[in-house]
Amino acid sequence: MDATLQAVRRESRGKNEAVRLRQSGKIPAVLYGGESKTGESLSIDPKELGAILRSHSGVNSIIALQLDGVADATVLVKHYQIEPVTHRLLHADFFRVSMNKALRVVVPVHLTGESKGVKVEGGTLDFVHRDVTVECLPADIPEHIVIDVTELMVTQGVRVKDLPVDGTWKAVSEPEMLIVHIVAPRAEAVATGEAVAPVAAAEPEVQKKGKTDKEEK
Repeated sequence: MDATLQAVRRESRGKNEAVRLRQSGKIPAVLYGGESKTGESLSIDPKELGAILRSHSGVNSIIALQLDGVADATVLVKHYQIEPVTHRLLHADFFRVSMNKALRVVVPVHLTGESKGVKVEGGTLDFVHRDVTVECLPADIPEHIVIDVTELMVTQGVRVKDLPVDGTWKAVSEPEMLIVHIVAPRAEAVATGEAVAPVAAAEPEVQKKGKTDKEEK
């Protein structure tokens, strides 16, 4: 188990209750996956959850949730809500998981190495998608997926289908989804000997679990 989190059941919901909790140093949370279709209302310490989110496993940390001091469930963070200016945690949602049942999670991609297409050919590295959805058991969730870009030349790239096969997880994002590639220098600038302007990288499509709404949903 990656971490332990204390939680207390609460009977009331609503904006006023959320404000009262935050003033007392706690934040509202909801646990999904039990008998209740709307989830169980909880209160948690934002400092404890913040430490978990900042850990190596981050939002994919397997959490042993203790309700009212008693071990109750194994959970993952489903969503969390932050204040956009101060970045304080305002709300969190959790869902129960079974350690012997596969689930799908979003895992960050890390790049390593210096591409020969950039270093030798003057290309630009375009990191298109920084996350990949994988399917695995909760205990096998990777902290990140590493891609070595050293051998990538201009016009070459890595797609989901090119990821190495791993026995503990499998990528389920669209196989043709481009993760990273090396963009060629502008042809006109090369032909005329002008300085090559960097090619603007595409804005990465990053799936985020954090929210910035100010009101509890």
